[in-house]
Amino acid sequence: MLTLTTTVEKLLEKAEAGGRLSAEDGLHLWDEAPLYALGRAADARRRALHPNNLGTFVVDRNINYTNACTADCSFCAFYRKPGHPDAYRLPKEELLRRVGELVAIQGTQVLLQGGLDPSLPLAYYENLCRAIKAQYPQVHLHSFSAPEIDLMSQVSGLSYREVFARLKAAGLDSMPGGGAEILVDRVRQAVSPKKLSAAGWCAVHQAAHDSGLKTTATMTYGMVETPAERIEHLVRVRELQDHTRGFRAFIPWSFQRGHTVLDVPPAGGSEYLKVIAIARLLLDNVPNIQAGWVTEGPKLAQLALTFGANDFGGILIDEVVVGATGMVYRVDRDEAIRLIRGAGRTPAQRNTKYELLKVFDADAD
Repeated sequence: MLTLTTTVEKLLEKAEAGGRLSAEDGLHLWDEAPLYALGRAADARRRALHPNNLGTFVVDRNINYTNACTADCSFCAFYRKPGHPDAYRLPKEELLRRVGELVAIQGTQVLLQGGLDPSLPLAYYENLCRAIKAQYPQVHLHSFSAPEIDLMSQVSGLSYREVFARLKAAGLDSMPGGGAEILVDRVRQAVSPKKLSAAGWCAVHQAAHDSGLKTTATMTYGMVETPAERIEHLVRVRELQDHTRGFRAFIPWSFQRGHTVLDVPPAGGSEYLKVIAIARLLLDNVPNIQAGWVTEGPKLAQLALTFGANDFGGILIDEVVVGATGMVYRVDRDEAIRLIRGAGRTPAQRNTKYELLKVFDADAD
């Protein structure tokens, strides 16, 4: 068995006890700590934060209202330029039908996301929210992303806070962390130069938090970033969380290169587990770390539950953005329950606020 250096051992003990690691500490662990040691420390930290030993999930649906987009991100296989023959915009009736299918299976969360189409006025997004809430007031609208909010601000001439005030009045309940990629401008200029900067992404989320909306933070790794830039990303999330306490969860996923123009070697499973573990140890103020079966597959996501993740994410109906790369996995509620149990955890369905809706006790089931 590999032995730990004194420095690595002390850093892992510090993080496991809830102590704060510096960026330098995080990079040292990335470079020097064995994967098994990272996983052990991260799982101990997870158990300290979530002593109930639950593995939670949410039943949700992603609805991509349009794929028309002017951002030209090199890592995206989903978008089409406005005017392209394959560009679409969902009719309101189709959008409501999809929400109805989610409600029929006792789903609770709707994630609206789309391409960046400057022809859409702010009223378009407000009308989407109002239409859903009018017919299905029980669903939680966890929708849009920082780049979409930035575009709404540009098109309307309103500040981020003013945009959020309008969207909240229309029914928006919270915002996901999409568009973060890597929160380092060198990387963003290389892969998505037309999107807002790292500081801009943080400014949108701060405005959301200041408006009373909780959000999540994400990271897409495995593009052109260095390990130090991954650590910088995590520290930026932590610093904003120190200020606002508005992030409910952190969700990393690896870049999927199929049908994209970004040609880089794929990240492996051990790298994903390292990202999960390092995130749990560095993000001492973010309560939940989410496993990502959509990009990593169900078995690796199950393993992530022993490397610091406490949540299995969403039982997504009809996911198409990652699917556009050719990477398609399917996990329903029963499969999620089985996988969570297989990781030695008690499955529990939650809502977007991480409130428990049902605990699936093995004896009762």
